[in-house]
Amino acid sequence: MRKQISFLLILFFTRVLFSQNPNIQLVDAFPNLTFAKPVHLTYSPDGTNRIFIVEQNGIIKVIPNDSNVNNSQVNIFLNISNKISSSNGEEGLLGLAFHPNYINNGYFYVNYTAPNPLRTVISRFKVLNGNPNKADSLSETIILTFQQPFANHNGGTLMFGLDGYLYIATGDGGSGGDPFNNAQNTQTLLGKILRIDINDSTQTKKYVIPPTNPFYNNPSAGIGEIFAYGLRNPWKISQDLVTGIIYAGDVGQSGFEEIDIIESGKNYGWRVLEGFSCYNPPVGCDTTGKTMPIKVYSHLLGDCSITGGYVYRGTRRPELQGAYIYGDYCTGRIWMLRYQNGIVTSDSLLIDSPYMISSFGLDQNNEFYILHHSTNGKIYKFNVSASVGIMNQNSILPDNYYLKQNYPNPFNPTTKIEFGIPELTYVKLNIYNSIGQEVKSLVNSSLPSGNYSVLFDGKDNYGNNLPSGVYFYSLITNSYSESKRMVLVK
Repeated sequence: MRKQISFLLILFFTRVLFSQNPNIQLVDAFPNLTFAKPVHLTYSPDGTNRIFIVEQNGIIKVIPNDSNVNNSQVNIFLNISNKISSSNGEEGLLGLAFHPNYINNGYFYVNYTAPNPLRTVISRFKVLNGNPNKADSLSETIILTFQQPFANHNGGTLMFGLDGYLYIATGDGGSGGDPFNNAQNTQTLLGKILRIDINDSTQTKKYVIPPTNPFYNNPSAGIGEIFAYGLRNPWKISQDLVTGIIYAGDVGQSGFEEIDIIESGKNYGWRVLEGFSCYNPPVGCDTTGKTMPIKVYSHLLGDCSITGGYVYRGTRRPELQGAYIYGDYCTGRIWMLRYQNGIVTSDSLLIDSPYMISSFGLDQNNEFYILHHSTNGKIYKFNVSASVGIMNQNSILPDNYYLKQNYPNPFNPTTKIEFGIPELTYVKLNIYNSIGQEVKSLVNSSLPSGNYSVLFDGKDNYGNNLPSGVYFYSLITNSYSESKRMVLVK
């Protein structure tokens, strides 16, 4: 009977997996181009609508966001192939993030593996003065470096959060089964999500530790850079621009792949757990204090390596709005998942593609791209929905800046703040007390044109509940500022 149930479960999951949406297809985004093992795609937050493609061999290319682009329009933005270690398939140039204020300072950050000794390097470069398609290769400033005991599980994602801090995804150091138990050890940077403030520095470091990091000024509990831990190889992480939720696709060992919601101080279980299952020990493991994934899928049907994606906020496929899109490197399957109020409300297959999906990407319009990891790799995007152009009133882009009165007001303990920006710009949304001291930073990032809402929870930057009283919130951009008054009543 048990075998029969297992067989029926496999049949059920097979049917679910292959019930894909026939209306959604992948089309070649740039038919005239190929890329050498692309691992990341992004855009520069300067309104130029260019696309940057990271090739694992140490080269970043920049192209206009035009499906007709040809090889003559491809520029090598940065070439650090002489700096990287690439002897293993998981090494190389792995991550790229532009500073939120890139439009003014020209800074961008890369994540790569370097040899002798094998190590991860996080460094900053600057665009070349007078040539936006070329970086100054001599401008490297090393921000952070840490050794890698093995060649695999290097993580790779760099991401500026809405809070303005730089997030770094690191693997557990490699081999198999995390032999040194790095992921559970809060005295190492391996198997973690790190968070640092690169807008400030000390005499010995090019950054400072955000005071809201869980081990801030508590070295006996953990290294200050750590934001979350217990991860095996979080190859791709991303943050939803609307909800602020951080998603991570954590690559599993031999049985399960998982999606985690990353929050400060949380322990995601590896190597004690793989998905929901005990790994070390294989039975009877202690799950106390462990945060479970929101989604797990097994290797039964050939899937073997999750590629985390993004929450879709584009317009080509309105029916995907708000869904988290992710895939599997080994099978090429792409799924959509909806996560609301702490639970997964839906999860279904979108496309069963033939591609080795190394990464997903977004352009400045929040449109979605899929990267095929090959020596002649291609980049794909979704076909346009027949319903494009039929948009809800709230989706119409604003013509002017605005900041609405928070609602409810007075409030306890939460209130919603809505604002709109008519163009790509650097945005700060801060809360101040009655004597003008900043108590909470809600947004500190470049954002594309759009209508936004942010929930303020009545807590300060350190997570403490604020007392009753009058507060002010201010929206500040490169060309606009406005403040409004609100009242917290307890």
